[in-house]
Amino acid sequence: MTEKSTIKILFFGDMVGKPGRLAVHDFLAGNSKNYDFVIANGENASHGFGLTLKNYNNLLDFGIDCITSGNHIWDKKEIFEYIDTAENLVRPLNYPKGTKGRGWRILETKSGVKIGVINFLGRVFMSPIDSQWELAKEAIDEIKKETPIVIIDFHAEATAEKICFAKYCSELGVSAFFGTHTHVQTADEKILNNMAYITDAGFCGTVDSVIGMEYQTSLNRFLTCMPERYDVADSNETQINAVEVEIDINTGYAVAIKRISCNSKTEEIKEHEN
Repeated sequence: MTEKSTIKILFFGDMVGKPGRLAVHDFLAGNSKNYDFVIANGENASHGFGLTLKNYNNLLDFGIDCITSGNHIWDKKEIFEYIDTAENLVRPLNYPKGTKGRGWRILETKSGVKIGVINFLGRVFMSPIDSQWELAKEAIDEIKKETPIVIIDFHAEATAEKICFAKYCSELGVSAFFGTHTHVQTADEKILNNMAYITDAGFCGTVDSVIGMEYQTSLNRFLTCMPERYDVADSNETQINAVEVEIDINTGYAVAIKRISCNSKTEEIKEHEN
């Protein structure tokens, strides 16, 4: 029997609250056998803002191998207590030096294939943060000492910044580049210089919502310009936005990319909270 020359990686767009977590759980329950490695953006996983330790552990139990994040990673204050020991979690690398947590990690599939995962935040229309451009080459070079497979989650607002940074990363030998943050899946998946690319992977959560949040509170904020607490839209009709890529384990080149967008009814899981 010959060893596989490629691996298949699944990336979930931002999970929004309990509906997003349950949607991902149900999708993996029927499809996890099709993938060698699963990544999900979890910065909105706990009631839409941040990630609790309980939900972090739940997501790993679902079969997620790596959880990426973004600008909301610090919204649940308990993150400061556990992020340094959360070996499957990455926060944006371009936070200032000395910030808790790790901006990139090397993890392994069950068959022992090493995969490097890096998380970055964009700077256009976002809060001030260190430049990702200077940090990218250094991190990629470090990972490539151990594996040719490098995955990037770029959590950013502006499509132009995503596209430009993706082209730059493709020249540095990245295997796959997933944009996140806008919660709207784009239809531009492609292989770019041997790198799988999509501008935004979308989100996992309630279908009848405003990017996962309840409509009325979202409307009130736009109509009044007054601050109002967002609530996660609550319905068992959910969507999955994800991307699967196939990567050559010897070269790190992407050989296929497929966008996933589907709706379903989620099943309640008793041990989960908002």
